[in-house]
Amino acid sequence: MTASRVLGVDSGGSGLRVTLADASAPRRAETLASREPVRTGASGIDAGHLLEQLLPMARALLDRAGGGEVSAVAIGAAGMGTLGGQLRAELPAALAESLGVTRLALAADAVTAFAGALGQRPGAVVAAGTGLIALGTDLTAWQRADGWGHLLGDSGGGAWIGRAGLDAALRAHDGRRGGSAALLAAMESVFGPAQELPAQLYPRIDRPAVLASFAPEVARCATAGDEVAAGILARAAGHIAESASAVCPPAVVGAEAPQVALTGGLLKMGDPLLVPLRAELAAQLPCARQVAAARDPLDGALLIATALAQDALRLPRHPTLLYVPAEQGR
Repeated sequence: MTASRVLGVDSGGSGLRVTLADASAPRRAETLASREPVRTGASGIDAGHLLEQLLPMARALLDRAGGGEVSAVAIGAAGMGTLGGQLRAELPAALAESLGVTRLALAADAVTAFAGALGQRPGAVVAAGTGLIALGTDLTAWQRADGWGHLLGDSGGGAWIGRAGLDAALRAHDGRRGGSAALLAAMESVFGPAQELPAQLYPRIDRPAVLASFAPEVARCATAGDEVAAGILARAAGHIAESASAVCPPAVVGAEAPQVALTGGLLKMGDPLLVPLRAELAAQLPCARQVAAARDPLDGALLIATALAQDALRLPRHPTLLYVPAEQGR
């Protein structure tokens, strides 16, 4: 009897990760990865470039597993919601032809982060890294908050914290209110004299990452007792909790309380951010239960693929956030 396999894929800024599992025992085993991010152009995420990387890795994993059929694939990708049109148009036929895939889900990375963190239950997940987005569901529809990028939002994310810290540093440099001598010293240690900062920042195409690189310095200054830095992290915690509150489904009498989980690299900042964040979540979401994220987005993609293969996908379909081609059905 031919083994039935499921494939989980995670595509992000650091490259592509692919994992294969037995559909009847979906435990993530061997994972292959590419360090080359999938290209994005005028037509959005490049479907051809994704396939160039994905198909050799999928075939290699199948060979190592002793063969079998791929019954379902779930691909989680950064930018899927707004830049995934080409993927939705081309991948269903391409994967059916190349791997014989009969069921496919194309998900925003926030959706695979949700599935990895909470599985298929009501709740909210905040993905906090350089940017910030919150996603919640009551299993009938998705609710999204923020994720608008560093110029328009991502409030409380790494770039937001870093920019606030640099603002406080420059205020100290100028002698304006709200400045921090500690943050000014940190800024000069990282970036050099204040006069050189604009030239280092404005021409960069990776400005959000550059801003976010200063967030750990804000945490360090807060830990050392700087009140301005601590205030920045307190405001960030408030913004993060606001986004979680905006998307978290209401508690239902007699049902399990909705869960709230946090994911992303921003959590590595530790107590200077997490202590005020836990307090803000308790105040703004008193009826929700704070939980640790169970797994990561690649595990979330594998969970979605397995649910598709078993006709057990409970997470709500959506034209851009969680797209399942109509002809593949439930």
